[in-house]
Amino acid sequence: MRYGTALAGAVVVAAASFVAVARPHRQAVGRGRSTTDLDDWALAGRANGGLILWCVLGGTIFTAYTFLAVPGVVHSSGGVGFYALAYTTIVFPLALLVLPRLTGIARRHGYVSGADLIRGSYRSPGLALAVALTGILATMPYIALQLVGLRAVLAALGLELHGLGSDLALVAIFAVLALSTYRHGLAAPTPVAVLKAVLVILAAATLIVLVSRQHSWSTIAASAQAALEDRALTLWPPPEHGLAYASLAVGSALALFAFPHVLMVALSARSERTVAVTLPAMLGWTLLLGVFAVMGVVAAAVGIEVPSGRSDLAIPLLIERLASPWLAGLLLGVIAVAALVPAAVMSIGVATLFARNVYVEYVNRGASSAHEVKVARLMSLLVKLGALGFALGFQNQSAIHLHLLGAAWVLQTLPPLLLTLAPRRPGRTALLSGWAVGMVSSTAMVTLGGFSPTVDVPGAGPVYAGVAALTLNIVTVWAVEAGGRVLWSESRVRP
Repeated sequence: MRYGTALAGAVVVAAASFVAVARPHRQAVGRGRSTTDLDDWALAGRANGGLILWCVLGGTIFTAYTFLAVPGVVHSSGGVGFYALAYTTIVFPLALLVLPRLTGIARRHGYVSGADLIRGSYRSPGLALAVALTGILATMPYIALQLVGLRAVLAALGLELHGLGSDLALVAIFAVLALSTYRHGLAAPTPVAVLKAVLVILAAATLIVLVSRQHSWSTIAASAQAALEDRALTLWPPPEHGLAYASLAVGSALALFAFPHVLMVALSARSERTVAVTLPAMLGWTLLLGVFAVMGVVAAAVGIEVPSGRSDLAIPLLIERLASPWLAGLLLGVIAVAALVPAAVMSIGVATLFARNVYVEYVNRGASSAHEVKVARLMSLLVKLGALGFALGFQNQSAIHLHLLGAAWVLQTLPPLLLTLAPRRPGRTALLSGWAVGMVSSTAMVTLGGFSPTVDVPGAGPVYAGVAALTLNIVTVWAVEAGGRVLWSESRVRP
């Protein structure tokens, strides 16, 4: 039976990932060290070298949903889907300017989160709390999206999309994930990240070989263009959408390293130099994503049809058509493994923010280090349960809408985070005012626009809502800071 064989292949890959989860990265938790410190639990002892950091950071950023959604958008909407390659290309040079320096500051002062950096730089618990809560709210739907990717894989293997079998599989996968990260923190998904990197490379190479054997690359683009034109689409974004495309790419790049779990992985590096050396090599992950994006073109060219609103099924259905049952199962299993790393790291990032910047700061200032880690562990479980409950009880589109809103929100935390590196920082009142304006305006733009990623700006056309709100945020910071200096100057010269 085709689905039975494919499912067996997926189970083999899933079993290998579970074995890896059960054996945490020994560099961080071995040698007699005990994970009773948040440094050890959340940052793997700040001991990750370049290769490990490349695997964990890439495994965190390039999620299962990314490997499904990007080719799905290309298949369903044409060339606009390639914006993901633009932003995953520019994000790492941008991050190279700031992440190594932030890592060095965090290492010297013992900070474990971006909110810690802000708390220490501005001496403002309120600003740190705002950034922490924004990060928590923005990351929760992102975790749920990993389940969207898993559901697409399970659907391709023959399990009903919202049936009992699919639900039980999701619960089983997340149960293993929850138990391993509860005990070992960031050290638990590290071996899975290494496994994911190897498997994704092999899967990309396998897809190229399968397409090359069965189709002519010279005719794929023409066939895909013809198929898209039948739906009034094109492989090349129209010029009038240039600003929307550019702002979406830039905004997504900025939001990517503003998410708390991405910064947390960077802080787990052995040194500033480790981060600086690793970031340029991250473009290798962009190349892998490019292979999957091209598969969206192939899916359109060969006539893959997906249910309405389920463009993420394009790649699983293409794999099913191209590969033998057992190979299809293995390739789909790779996508399932790809969901484990980001889901684990995101939950650890949220739990760390809550334990350090909410619980210890506002609930129990006298908490010991061991108690702080206990709270983080419990929170990581609750986060996974919340994401699982959301995925089981709501439609996938709800998670996508909330993630779109979360990405616009997390952009509003960039000014206080990046300005920690400025020689002259704005005051906390100005930064809090900018954050508030950015949060309100981004929420209004996204929700009132029907959860569209863009908003029409008079005289400019469609612009990414997160970037538009960030612009208002920065203008507010500048205006409040300038106004405060004027008032201060007048008060000093007044008789």
